[in-house]
Amino acid sequence: MQVLFNPQTDMTQLNNEKIIIAIDGFSSCGKSTIAKDLAAILKYTYIDSGAMYRAVTLLAIRKDYIDGININMNELTAELEHIDIKFIYSQERQRQEIHLNGENVEDEIRDIEVSDCVSLISKQKAVRKKMVDLQRKLGQSRGIVMDGRDIGTVVFPDSELKIFMTASEEVRARRRYDELKPKNKELTFDEIRKNIHHRDFIDQNREESPLRRAEDAIELDNSELNKDEQLKWILDVYNSKIVEQTS
Repeated sequence: MQVLFNPQTDMTQLNNEKIIIAIDGFSSCGKSTIAKDLAAILKYTYIDSGAMYRAVTLLAIRKDYIDGININMNELTAELEHIDIKFIYSQERQRQEIHLNGENVEDEIRDIEVSDCVSLISKQKAVRKKMVDLQRKLGQSRGIVMDGRDIGTVVFPDSELKIFMTASEEVRARRRYDELKPKNKELTFDEIRKNIHHRDFIDQNREESPLRRAEDAIELDNSELNKDEQLKWILDVYNSKIVEQTS
């Protein structure tokens, strides 16, 4: 049974059945943007798992634990024992922002230097174990929307709704370039595209929790969809899932 999204729908009534929504997919597919908007509409908690890995990457860069392809895992693993990562809502910006060891690093983790290193850091077994443990704790109360690479396959394999987002490499590179160019005038489109291609390869071929679509995930190719169209599509699927569970 397909239930179309109606803006007049009483979302509070639907929220009586709190579920976990896992949104996985390739980099620069707009997972975080859609997940944030979806969580706001459903009055769910949004958790950006990718930001967590970026925060660890930023820490590694600041501490000189990573140099090109070399990572000092002994030092980084020791840091993970007492790392503090929190999501705090900013009234000024009207969004959740990530704090690393008490510092707001929401903007800094989006820099190209972090983007170039995050796939190398996030494929490390010790890093993934620590982040998965933190993510599962954050999701204990249910009623969450979490996006990342392995949410539906590893973090919450029993989540009730799994979405796998994808788009062409060209489209994803253009979106990322448009986002970062105002902040870095020297950045080129070719740099962004190479970064995305490299991250895709690492994400899909890493030993620990490689990026893959869960068997029961519903695929959303948003190459030709705007944000509103994507949101409507996911809300249609969500409403259908809730009706299915309560019928």
